[in-house]
Amino acid sequence: MTDVEVVATVEGLRSRLEAERAAGRQVGLVPTMGFLHAGHASLIDAAVAGNNVTVVSVFVNPLQFAPDEDLADYPRDPEADMDVCGRHGADLVFAPSVAQMYPEPGVPEIEVGDLASRFEGASRPTHFGGVAMAVSRLFDIVGTSRAYFGEKDFQQLAVVRQMVADHGVPVEVVGCPTVREHDGLALSSRNAYLTAAERREAPVLRRALLAGTAAVAGGEADPGAVASLMAEVIGGATTGELDYAAVIDPDTFEAPPRITRAGVRLLVACRFGRARLIDNMAAVPT
Repeated sequence: MTDVEVVATVEGLRSRLEAERAAGRQVGLVPTMGFLHAGHASLIDAAVAGNNVTVVSVFVNPLQFAPDEDLADYPRDPEADMDVCGRHGADLVFAPSVAQMYPEPGVPEIEVGDLASRFEGASRPTHFGGVAMAVSRLFDIVGTSRAYFGEKDFQQLAVVRQMVADHGVPVEVVGCPTVREHDGLALSSRNAYLTAAERREAPVLRRALLAGTAAVAGGEADPGAVASLMAEVIGGATTGELDYAAVIDPDTFEAPPRITRAGVRLLVACRFGRARLIDNMAAVPT
């Protein structure tokens, strides 16, 4: 358990980190919206292991919620968040207000490109623009650093990497493996919205992905057939509403004509009542 310093202002954090870098220390950043779970803790562990100073940002970003989404109800537990940060060795928690993050009215949009228009971008059209605004602002505030994101949000990770490359941002983006519950459900803050019955059904997402990876490993080269298999697994074992089951090239997020030795990424999204859950997995022929 370490003592964690809470910083609430942009200038306070910049000043603190400039002093650390001047002393030759490497900075790690873990951007979060709070309500931290074991998945976030794994990102903090990776940042602590790879850097001298670890900053965890806790900011529920209003720009990535559509008007009909769950901003007001988004789960929050600041005291528990501090406990997680302390137990996992974070040095600083950056907990800004909306005014600190977005001091100017009419926040300019960040171009996120075609990569953000598919799948999650199609289902939630304002989402990635809002994510890009918050992440871009955090990168500007924190400066040269390594930033840690979970592979559970695989498209978000890809969008952030593209943004960094397009704009020459001095941040190394590090992707970390998805952390799961004992029954395979990917950890997510939105799992808190699941009813008991929905929670029993939700691990079907991983079962569908495993069925897809097994098909690819067994020689199935038709992306459409693999996607249909995953959709069938989900449709046959849940009352949830399937959003998509897809097979993509992990660099372009387009469906390849055939699955080659390079492999693909499998994506699924399904709504269980109030909770819309996503998951993904790499698939490679054997």
